[in-house]
Amino acid sequence: MFNFKMHGAIALLASIAMSQGALAKVEGTNTDKALVKGKEYMVLTNYPNNLQIIDVNTDSVYKTCAMPGHYGPGQVQMSPDKGRAYVLTNSFKEIYGINVDTCEMEFKARFSKESGEDARSMFSMAISADGKEIYTVTNPTQKYADHYRVQQPRLQVYNTADGLEAKPVRTFPAPRQIYIMQAGDDGTLYAAGPDFYKVDVHTGKFDVAIPLRNWEREGYGQPDVLYFWPHQQYNRDFSILYTAPKLADDGVTEEDFVYGFINVNLKTGKTERQDFGPVSEVYFTGMRHPKDRNKMYGVLNNLNMYDISKKEQIKSQSLNHTYYDINFNRDADKIYLAGTVDEISVHDAESLELITHIQLEGGDQAITTAQMFIR
Repeated sequence: MFNFKMHGAIALLASIAMSQGALAKVEGTNTDKALVKGKEYMVLTNYPNNLQIIDVNTDSVYKTCAMPGHYGPGQVQMSPDKGRAYVLTNSFKEIYGINVDTCEMEFKARFSKESGEDARSMFSMAISADGKEIYTVTNPTQKYADHYRVQQPRLQVYNTADGLEAKPVRTFPAPRQIYIMQAGDDGTLYAAGPDFYKVDVHTGKFDVAIPLRNWEREGYGQPDVLYFWPHQQYNRDFSILYTAPKLADDGVTEEDFVYGFINVNLKTGKTERQDFGPVSEVYFTGMRHPKDRNKMYGVLNNLNMYDISKKEQIKSQSLNHTYYDINFNRDADKIYLAGTVDEISVHDAESLELITHIQLEGGDQAITTAQMFIR
């Protein structure tokens, strides 16, 4: 059994670096074409630093917004009113808030707070349920002439109304290795790291909501997680996948490996932890069917479906290349696969068969997080 974290991280970093600087800037297409209220769209990013908006009804590109700076990681979160796309980009150093109707930048936050500091966020960005605040955990390093000094990670809170020169309104120490985050309807911030935390954004207090590295689960060894895609699901679920060894009767020997998911419902705060099948291949993202909670899907080199109650794979569809990112439309009859190169693959959610490909202007999507939304 190989280490998912090490090998997966190497693959991701290679994908990030592959196209940096290789493409000319795209000026944008249909930038002043407003979205239609009540219609469904998909938003994601790709090189050289584009925000792409897909019309889910026609499965075609609706508009392309050009952003400044360097690409990466290109993670997107939609504001609660669905009028603004927040993008973690410019080499993990800034958040941009882009008006999806006009393509204009309305918000900008740079993580570094002082001269000589280089602060970057490893995928951690979340918007409050009321849309008034945005959160990130940054990892600062102070640069000196002859050495670097790693600093304490910090949770930074911004007001989304503060425009293009936004500064943190609150700052708190944070644990190391925090990455993806989502905000609950009651104001709680949920953050994935060594454990799955719930955070009080007013006091900075981190509490364990679901233990991961520190779980005490009889018959299991320590779990492993590689998951950088915080999907904003219609049903308000915030999920990540884990793999874990099942132990033999001696409690030490690794007998088998299983896939599972942990989940918190952002509306209710209810948490879950559930195995769904044996490890037969690697998945970068997975998602339960929004309307049939017993079906689980995973993607990387293949698109696969699982029966959770039986803990077995029931369908599989080979893909034309690797895809990192999985998502469903609102009706849950189509699956959208994104990430890696410059196209999106659309599949029937029941048969898994290919419906179409959507070609993007520009280059690779790398590790973008695609989001579905109703304008």
